[in-house]
Amino acid sequence: MNNELWNRQYAKFSAYGFLKNLRFFDAFFILFLLEKGLSYTEIGILYAAREIIINIVEVPSGFIADKYGRKNALIGSFLFYILSFSIFYLSESFWPFLLAFLSYGVADAFRSGTHKGMIMDYLKLNNWQSEKINYYGHTRAWSQKGSAISSLIAGIIVFYSGSYQSIFLYSIVPYLINLLLILSYPQEINLSKYSKKEQNSLTLKSFFQVIKQPAVLSIMNASALHSAYLKAVKDYIQPLMVSVAMVIPIMLTVEPDKKNGLLIGIFYFAIYLATSRASQLAAKVAASNKNRVSHQTLIAGFLFGIGSGLFYFYDVWVVALLLFVGIYLIENMRKPILTGFIADNVPNEMLVTIISVQSLISTLITALLALAFGITADAFGIGISFVVISSILLLGTILLDRLY
Repeated sequence: MNNELWNRQYAKFSAYGFLKNLRFFDAFFILFLLEKGLSYTEIGILYAAREIIINIVEVPSGFIADKYGRKNALIGSFLFYILSFSIFYLSESFWPFLLAFLSYGVADAFRSGTHKGMIMDYLKLNNWQSEKINYYGHTRAWSQKGSAISSLIAGIIVFYSGSYQSIFLYSIVPYLINLLLILSYPQEINLSKYSKKEQNSLTLKSFFQVIKQPAVLSIMNASALHSAYLKAVKDYIQPLMVSVAMVIPIMLTVEPDKKNGLLIGIFYFAIYLATSRASQLAAKVAASNKNRVSHQTLIAGFLFGIGSGLFYFYDVWVVALLLFVGIYLIENMRKPILTGFIADNVPNEMLVTIISVQSLISTLITALLALAFGITADAFGIGISFVVISSILLLGTILLDRLY
C-alpha cells in the first residue's frame, strides 16, 4: 500500500474491525451451549433462528443504512449485540438463548455490508478505488488480529475463572468503545451524496438493473456459499480442539476444563494470526488468477471440510484440526477478493444494499446448513456430518459449474 493510504481514517477502520472481533465468547460458544445441556439439534435450531431473523431484517437494513445513515445503522447494530451478550450472561436455558440469538441476528443484519460500504465510499472520495482489495484486505487483517487477541484473552479468563459464562460480560466492553469510534467517523461517508428523492429512484431502478447482471450474481453466489458454509460449521471446531487439547501431555495436574480453555485460546490465537496473513495476501492471489479464483477456492474449501470430517471420524484429531483451519484461511483470502469484485461491478451508492442482498443469500444457506448439520451430528457424529454436508455442497458446485 502507498503511504497516502496510511492515515487516521485507515487506523479507525482497522480499529473498528479489531474491536468488533473482541468477542471473547466466540472461542467457546458451542462448548458453552453444550455445557448448558443443549443438544446439537437444539444448537442447530438456534443458529437457524438467528439466520432467519437476519433474512427478515437484512435487505431493509441495507436500504436504511444507504438512505438514513450508516453510522446510525452501526450504532443500532452494536446496541443489539450488547443486549444479546447480556442475555447470554444472565441465562441458563434454550428459550432465553433463543431471544439472545434473535437479538444477535438483528445486530448482524444492520452491520453486514454497512462498514464495507463506508470503506468503499471513502476510497472513491479519495480516488483510491484501484486499491480496494489491498485496502480492505489490510483492514480485515486487523479484524483477524482482534479475533486472535480475543481468543487468547478468553482462554486466560476461562483458565482462571473455570467458567464460560463471564466472557459474555467482558465482551460488552470493546463494543461500547466501538460505539464511540463509529461516532467519530467523517460525515461524508455516513450518507450517500444523493438526495432522498434521487436515492428512491436509485433504490427502485438501479438496484434491479444491477442485481440482474450475470457477473454480479455469479460473484454474490460464490461468495455467499462459502461464507454460509463456514458460518454454519465454524463453531464445531471447538469439540475437536478439546480432543486435541486432551492428548497434549502438559498441565497434567490442572483441571481439564481450565487446561482445555487455555489451550483452545492458544489454538484460536494461532489460527487468527494465520487468517490475518491470508487477508493481507488477498490482492496477490487475485492478481495471479483473477478469472477462476472464486471457483477454485470454493472447491478447495469443501475438500478441506470432507478431509477434516474423515480424519475426525477416525480420531486423527490433529490432522482434522489442520484441515479445518484450511477452511478459515480460504474464507479470509476470498472475502477481500470477492468484495472487491462486487465493488467493480456495482454503483458505489448501491454497494451496501447489494452486499446486504449477498448476505441475505448467505444467511438463507446458513440457516439450512446449521439445521442440517445439527441433526446429522446428533444422529451420526460431527465427523460424518462434516463429510455429508461438505460432499453435498461440493457436488452441487461442480454440477452448477458444468451447467453454466
